[in-house]
Amino acid sequence: MTTTSPPDARFAAARQLADAVLFEGYVLYPYRASAAKNRMRWQFGVLVPPAWGPAHGEHSFQRTELVMEPRGEAVLHLELRFLRAWRRTVEQALGDGSFTAVPELHLPDRVLVPWDEGTEEQAELTVPVAELAAGEVTLPLVRPAREETEPVLGADGRERGRLVRSAERIDAEVRLRAEELDVPYRALKLTVVVENTAAWTPGPGAGRDSALPRSLVAAHLLLGLSAGSFLSMTDPPEWARPAVRGCDNRHTWPVLAGGEGRADVVLSSPIILEDHAAIAPESAGAMYDALEIDEILALRTAALTDQEKREARGTDPRAAAVVDLADSMPPEVLERLHGAVRALREITGPDRAGVPEDVFTPDTPWWDPAHGAAAEPVPERITVDGRPVGPGSRVLLRPGLRRTDAQDLFLRGRAARVEAVLHDVDGGVHLAVTVDGDPGADIRREQGRFLYFQPDEVAPLEDE
Repeated sequence: MTTTSPPDARFAAARQLADAVLFEGYVLYPYRASAAKNRMRWQFGVLVPPAWGPAHGEHSFQRTELVMEPRGEAVLHLELRFLRAWRRTVEQALGDGSFTAVPELHLPDRVLVPWDEGTEEQAELTVPVAELAAGEVTLPLVRPAREETEPVLGADGRERGRLVRSAERIDAEVRLRAEELDVPYRALKLTVVVENTAAWTPGPGAGRDSALPRSLVAAHLLLGLSAGSFLSMTDPPEWARPAVRGCDNRHTWPVLAGGEGRADVVLSSPIILEDHAAIAPESAGAMYDALEIDEILALRTAALTDQEKREARGTDPRAAAVVDLADSMPPEVLERLHGAVRALREITGPDRAGVPEDVFTPDTPWWDPAHGAAAEPVPERITVDGRPVGPGSRVLLRPGLRRTDAQDLFLRGRAARVEAVLHDVDGGVHLAVTVDGDPGADIRREQGRFLYFQPDEVAPLEDE
């Protein structure tokens, strides 16, 4: 066994997604330490010291279990990645060589405040699968306590103060084992436990702020096989379903990563993801607040006052980067964030632009939604109230009260033009329409962004 794995290209694609997990919720809009939602931090994958966790409903370990099919003398590569919380205090220079702690230090471009910064930590392991099958392998992890000081200089080059960062000792271990499964093919169940083993004993009244510097934050694993594959935990082959159901994952969930079609890399994440999840290609950079839409975040951040931006820049270097990103984002990049639809493909020629790939049209005559086999062509027009309705037909909108968007109720009684008749995988029919008098109708047609109603929610009108 070696505790340092060689550079592994197979992790490159998965690492971008893993970084998003690592920093999810790190600092939230409006990116200021004073904001209420930035006072309760570190929500995902926090492994706290075992003496503190049980009394506060938090856990000190996470367990990953999954099924793998190694080939030959396969080797398992593992990366444990997490954030380490450094407590930052702000001190002002007194002019005589001494310093005093202050709640704020005002500079022309930022306002420095006390804050917990997160730094990336990583532990690596390379071990033959045969060694895991022979017995448990343990990787100890120790990060000694540290303190660092950074001078803060003014525009004139004089020392205005300093930042003092301190990190507590962290102790943890990773335990791995593999066991042969009684299945038709050679397969093993891999178990990986990551546990905080800190000997720290909390004093009376010790709160979460005391535990966090001794915790592994946003802890997750990257696992890779040199030869062979992992099985999907959500869509395993039939023969492996009982074995997959027998896997016990605690406080984390493993998904296939490393690019579509690959099965030799797994990301075990405290945030539940789907297999082969990916960062949207339109994303201009990390904004740390995935509960918001990038476009909205960029617009809101750019609209912050100069004083709010000074506070954000002084909160954290990553918050400062978000502010700079929003301020410098070109219009064409911001436009990319608006209305991206993954399911659409470009259709040229006589076909309609912007028809989803998973919607069946007259141009897909050999697909049966129920069986995936040869079928009759889907009709271009349908019958509504005894009259044919299709592209170009004018209809009266009468949205259903129970199944429509509340906003659509304002369209009751409005006339509209049918742009397309769409059929979904369940055999349902949907009419894509533009509303008469909508000044943005041409843009909607160009982008394929329509309103959708079912046939019983419209009534045919005489064509003009």
